[in-house]
Amino acid sequence: MQRDPRAFLWDVRDSATAIQGFIVGMDAAAYAANDMAQSAVERKFEIIGEALSQLAKMDSALAARIPELPQIVAFRNQLIHGYATVKVSTVWNVVQGSLPSLLACVISLLQEMGES
Repeated sequence: MQRDPRAFLWDVRDSATAIQGFIVGMDAAAYAANDMAQSAVERKFEIIGEALSQLAKMDSALAARIPELPQIVAFRNQLIHGYATVKVSTVWNVVQGSLPSLLACVISLLQEMGES
């Protein structure tokens, strides 16, 4: 049985929200000093990347509406497979610069699909 494409968006939404919760009250230095927060954030980015990779295979039209989807999947691959060592500062910058817009996009798509 094929998974509902919304499930991938739910995974992204839930993981992005979790990341934001993990870093509440942190600045870049506090994040860099907190191995547990780094591990949690990286794991959630892995989930986001995998969900979007699967969404792209299942519903390419829906996936095409997510800006920078290929870069997000590539970031996940770097985290998982260690093609290149991902610096803590890079992850922090993605959390601060790209995650809010990804979350907003996914929430908007879910609302269009009748989800709250």
